[in-house]
Formats: sequence, structure tokens, C-alpha cells
Amino acid sequence: MAQEDVFKKLVSHCKEYGFVFPSSDIYDGLGAVYDYGQMGVELKNNIKQYWWQSMVLLHENIVGIDSAIFMHPTIWKASGHVDAFNDPLIDNRDSKKRYRADVLIEDQLAKYDDKINKEVAKAAKRFGEAFDEAQFRSTNGRVLEHQAKRDALHERFAKALNDNNLDELRQIILDEEIVCPISGTKNWTEVRQFNLMFKTFQGVTEDAKNTVYLRPETAQGIFTNFVNTQRTTRRKLPFGVCQIGKSFRNEITPGNFIFRVREFEQMELEFFCKPGTDLEWFQYWRTFCHNWLLGIGLKDENLRLRDHDPEELCFYSKATTDFEFLFPFGWGELWGVADRTDYDLTQHQNTSGVKMVYREGEGKDMVEYVPYVIEPSLGVERSVLAVLCDAYDEEVVGQDKKGNDDVRVVLHFHPALAPFKAAILPLSKKDVLAGPAMELYNELSKEFMVDYDETGSIGKRYRREDEIGTPFCITVDFDTVGDEAKGIAADNCVTVRDRDTMEQVRMPISELKSYIESKIEF
Repeated sequence: MAQEDVFKKLVSHCKEYGFVFPSSDIYDGLGAVYDYGQMGVELKNNIKQYWWQSMVLLHENIVGIDSAIFMHPTIWKASGHVDAFNDPLIDNRDSKKRYRADVLIEDQLAKYDDKINKEVAKAAKRFGEAFDEAQFRSTNGRVLEHQAKRDALHERFAKALNDNNLDELRQIILDEEIVCPISGTKNWTEVRQFNLMFKTFQGVTEDAKNTVYLRPETAQGIFTNFVNTQRTTRRKLPFGVCQIGKSFRNEITPGNFIFRVREFEQMELEFFCKPGTDLEWFQYWRTFCHNWLLGIGLKDENLRLRDHDPEELCFYSKATTDFEFLFPFGWGELWGVADRTDYDLTQHQNTSGVKMVYREGEGKDMVEYVPYVIEPSLGVERSVLAVLCDAYDEEVVGQDKKGNDDVRVVLHFHPALAPFKAAILPLSKKDVLAGPAMELYNELSKEFMVDYDETGSIGKRYRREDEIGTPFCITVDFDTVGDEAKGIAADNCVTVRDRDTMEQVRMPISELKSYIESKIEF
């Protein structure tokens, strides 16, 4: 099945089973804005909780804050967002559609990558186990031709971005003969800059003096609270401050479901350290973030770490790594780790007049300096989407009476991320089973998110739980409760079915809690 079709099925599945709904759906929706249903909010909260615990609980030198969405507008001037937080936009005169110029060129780079990968795949199929991919890539004429074109385009593109050369971006689009996906023409306008911040007004009058912005990132709230946090925690360097919060960007070309939206959440850490130790800490967080993504169950083959070339780096950055995930629509950035040096604190120090320094030593030996910062920044929505993409599966488990494939749709979530950790399923609606089953539900729900379902055949109920990713189904049957009238003693055991293997084991009710606890550990 084509990956585009898989993605369409996943989007449909999310709406059908209460993970993600289009916002304002009864009014035909609002572009690139989504609501999270009863399943989605649990999945989302589980991811956020694991990130928070990984940062704050597992690191004695990291604390958390929750800064305001509205901030003094001068903050965004100091951070560069007012002047430089822009997207280069280009219009097609025939379709009247607007596009990000950089995205059009990035798509062109991806096409060269696809051509190279197709040549490699054909050769691998032709030569089998004897295939040497590295040698093929370095010697095959077609691959070298595509690679040369890609490298030349990449170098030209990176320079244009660094120089903020809008005319050159347009010329690249023309030279590469990039067409509008709608009209199929190359009738492009000039490239213009468009600021991504949402602007609004504070108070009762709408004038420039009262202009405020919805924050486009959570990081600045951490930087402006650096002095407050360091003073009240009495932390010594290195130490970190993290937060989870909403951000807003007026994206012109949102898309790919919840991958690029206008309202989103970020999980950001700003890790402050002494200059000269920053690259060491950059490597630490680079490794930590990779292991964290593997820890939530993402497949390593669907992850790649892309280090920015020197010409790609922002002027204030010493190193940046993008963690990319292979979504059904292609590779997309999931997590970024950057060495931002002392840029942000210095900018706020120079603009506000307040010292953003760390004092080390005492008396005559005391020195003060502006710390460097390492920033791992992860989007909640993109994390949810990556987990859903990796978990979604369609398995043929047999054939129906007509001879058609019996397909089981299942979400293979890591048990700790699953919205429900277990489902209690009485084999029958009869009070003799439903009563004890509900008692078990009430007991387990004190510890875990647990579902209860007594409608339909047991097989259909198993399938429903598979479709929402519940890792364990617990069936209460007649052996569980026994039959006093017939002299059959209750065995006080239940049948536990594993979502992934579909294997079933008989287990005492008294062992259920510890069993589930052991399975949902990261």
C-alpha cells in the first residue's frame, strides 16, 4: 500500500476513534487547527509526562517553570523575532496560491534524494547480498550526476538563506524549473518576507502602544527568568530550566495533519553551562534525545540525525542537530538540539539593562560571565504524530467466510504511552460476571487508566481495544467466579490477552496490579 494511502487511513482512524478531531468541525473546521479527543489527550499527556519526568525527575540540576503566553513586546524585539522571524513567500500568478519559497526548494532537494535512492534500490535488488551500497554510491554515473546536482543546489540554497537573498531564492526556483503543484506553471511572483507572529492588542484601544504578540516559542520565557530562577534555586552551573507550553505561529503553508499547525505545544529545555564546556554538553543532549525517542518506542530505522553544515548554522549557533522522523509523507523534523552560545541572554542583557550573568568564586577570585545554552526543543504534536505513525499497523490474521483477508488494525503503542493500560471485559453481560468485572475495574482504575466494555462478542471487543492501542485485555469468565449451586469453586483468576502477540495467559487477580506495573515501565 502506498504511504499516502497509509497516511489517509491513519488520519481517518484518529478521527474515528477519538484521537484527533478537526477543530470547529460542525462549522466546516478552521484550517490547521485540531482538537484532541478522549484517546488523543491521554496519549498526548503521557508523552508530556514522560518528557517532564525524564528532564526534571532524572536530572537533579534541572527545574521547570511555566511562563506566560503574553510577554512584554520588547522581548520579541530583543530576541530577533520582530525583525527576523519571517518566512520567504512566493505566489503563483495562475493558481493564486502562496508557498514558502524555502519549502519548494527543499522539496526539490528531496526529489534528487529520491532519484538517488531509487537507483540504489534497483541495484540492491539486482545484485542481492553481493551489493556494496557505499561503492555503488561512489562510482555509479547516474548517482554521481544526481548527487552533484543536489550538492550544487544545496550549497546555493544555503548561501541564499544565510544572506537573506530573496532574489536568489526566486532565481533558484526558476532555474530548477519548479512548478506550482496546482497550476503546473512557473509563473512566479517575487519572494517576500512574512512575519509569523500573531499580533493582538492589550487593553481597550487598538494602537501600536498596546501591541502584544502570542508567543511563537516557549524559550524566551525561560531566558527572561534566568536571574529569577538561578537566584531562587541557588543552582550552580551547569543547570537547566524546562517548560511545556503553547506556542503560536501564523504558518502560511501548514499541512500534513498535525505536523505543521498554527497552535501547538513545545517541550523545551534551556541548559545553561560554562563557555568552553558547551560542545561537550551538546553531545550529551544529542545522545540523550536520541535514546529518549527510542525509549518511547520509535523505531531507529525511522530516525535520522542531521547535523547542520557550517553554512546552514544561524550566526549565533556553534552546532545544531535535527532529529528527523520518516513520516508517511517523507522525512520531517521532530526534535532540534542547538548550541545557542550566549546569544539570547546577551540580547536580553543589552536590551533590558539587567545583568544576565553567572558569578563564580568569591572575593577577588570571583568572575562573572554570561552562560552558554544548549537547547533541545521538541514539538508535542509532532511527537504524537510520530508515535501514531510508528504504532499504526494492519495485520492479516486469517480469512473470513467469503475468503477475504481478515485484517486486524492495531496501534502498537509502548504500554506506558497507551491511553488505556488495560480493558476489563466480562465474558457475559450477566450480573454474575458483570458485577465482579466492575469491582475489578474500580480497583484497577485507582492505579491506571482502565477501560470497561461488555457490549458485543469477546472477539469484537478485543478488536476495538486493538484499534485504540490497549496493551492488555482482562477477561472475567465463569471460572473466575465459580458456581456455588453446582459446587464449582471460584479460581479467582482472569485471562490476560497481550495486544501485540494475541497470546493469552491465566493469572490470579491478586497479581494483576504488579503485572501491569511491570509492563508499563519505560
